[in-house]
Amino acid sequence: MTDLIQIIQNRILILDGAMGTMIQRHQLSEENYRGERFKDFHQSLKGNNDLLSITQPEIIKEIHLDYLKAGADIIETNTFNANRISMIDYDMVDLVDELNVASAKLALEAAEEFTKQTPDKPRFVAGSLGPTNRTASISPDVNDPAFRNIDYDELVETYKQQTTSLLKTGVHAILVETIFDTLNAKAAFFGIMEAMDETGIQVPLMASGTITDKSGRTLSGQTTEAFLISLSHIPLLSIGLNCALGATDMIPYVEILSENAPFYVSIYPNAGLPNAFGGYDESPEIMLENLKPMIENGWVNIIGGCCGTTPEHIKAIADFTKDFEPRKLPELV
Repeated sequence: MTDLIQIIQNRILILDGAMGTMIQRHQLSEENYRGERFKDFHQSLKGNNDLLSITQPEIIKEIHLDYLKAGADIIETNTFNANRISMIDYDMVDLVDELNVASAKLALEAAEEFTKQTPDKPRFVAGSLGPTNRTASISPDVNDPAFRNIDYDELVETYKQQTTSLLKTGVHAILVETIFDTLNAKAAFFGIMEAMDETGIQVPLMASGTITDKSGRTLSGQTTEAFLISLSHIPLLSIGLNCALGATDMIPYVEILSENAPFYVSIYPNAGLPNAFGGYDESPEIMLENLKPMIENGWVNIIGGCCGTTPEHIKAIADFTKDFEPRKLPELV
């Protein structure tokens, strides 16, 4: 998408906030998740947020519109778990294509509404690909370190299927996010590029990893530098970090990316660390204060929010960042 590639050179782009947090505000019941179509489904569906794009589309579109009103330039499709591996939990593998198409259409409709209002500020949709609930690098059985419940080829096919569905709807970018295992991500991008080759549709690619704690490493043990190097062969538009940590704890790792990444840098942290009840306490004002060092130092090109963030958080970020220059790509030796 030429516009996205051109615009990111000139200003900081605002990504949306947490879809899950906004869904939780609606306090949906099992019946809400099921809707009329799945009212007699044989197992519980509560928690299958991706399914809401089919059973409660008006809620999902409303969330997209709220983030766009707050100032988001890029919104993500409601497809974080809309892949055949994650959908095994709900026995809905056969719905993967439909889920991705339905979710993408809702986001694209919302983005188009705002682009028509302000053609000089186009809005974009990034197809969201989550990490799945399996890892190619770590055994799920502590008594058998060599055991794996997924392999590379299966991950490639999983991501290829999801990407193909998203590309055909017209999404403007593909975002592989919350990467905790870079081997999963390598499989994801291999599948994505196969999908782009087969469909003939090329879009910018974005990667976002997650540092799981203050050790500064991903779940599979990589430092930020190693994470960057592991994905440096992929023609990415952006690389960054999201989830797990709040903005304050991300500062040293974002600085590393800013200094070393040959790509644009993104960041969308949680609204602080989770409290004892699993909630997030940082207000928009506090979160913005914690983000300011990275904005003021010119380390970022894309900024948004992850768990616990709302349109109020995104508005505070958007209002502040409009006066700052984006990070320039460094001249690396």
